[in-house]
Amino acid sequence: MKKNLFDDNIRIEINTDKNSKLIVKENKLVMAGPCAIESYEQLLETAKFVKSKGANILRGGAYKPRTSPNSFQGLKEEGLEILKAVKKETGMPVITELMDARELDKLYEVADIIQIGSRNMQNFSLLTEVGKQDKPVMLKRGLSSTISEWIGAAEYIAIGGNQKIIMCERGIRTYNDYTRNTLDLAAVPIIQKETGLPIVVDPSHATGVRYLVKPMSIASLAAGADGIMVEVHPDPINALSDGMQSLHFNEFEDLMNSINL
Repeated sequence: MKKNLFDDNIRIEINTDKNSKLIVKENKLVMAGPCAIESYEQLLETAKFVKSKGANILRGGAYKPRTSPNSFQGLKEEGLEILKAVKKETGMPVITELMDARELDKLYEVADIIQIGSRNMQNFSLLTEVGKQDKPVMLKRGLSSTISEWIGAAEYIAIGGNQKIIMCERGIRTYNDYTRNTLDLAAVPIIQKETGLPIVVDPSHATGVRYLVKPMSIASLAAGADGIMVEVHPDPINALSDGMQSLHFNEFEDLMNSINL
């Protein structure tokens, strides 16, 4: 494993408003929001709530890569416009997923952090394009990727000049069939040692089970993660995407009280 492309103890600044910044490595990140943007009202309600409970980054997918083409694929450009409007209304910085380099310009105008999802972890042309950008990029671990492969993907971004990389452990596929994936918490100290990059954990996708999100969030932070990314929805049962792993508002409040950041 190589670390020559990365500076030690990288700090990433994220603008929160005109007068303040979040600095990854000094602040714990809590990225929260719905898996998919469904409407302005849904996203605004969620954003106001998670902000009031201490979340500092709003997540929301406009473009949704789904296993089945018959599943909800996101509102796409309409979703970006909703995200832009809610960002302005709440003052929260936002993270959203980039799936195609052809969408980069539109997404760049809205996103404070560009997310590369697990299915695109080794989409090297996409990684090369975000490596040319000046905004932080969050790189999710691939579905069954080794840590070496994950670091190699980060190097594709860094070699373009962008070292504002946040790694995201979101579980890997194993023989276990109780949870959606198997959360590899050993990845947290390994990534920190091998790259110096900040790392957050996504316990929602790692487990796919709502009641496991809280204990795995606590465990992630105990392992030294720089933050967590959790899915929150005002009505998870009727969510258009990932309702089984999305927290109700009261569950998110309980989580935030438990981690006490």
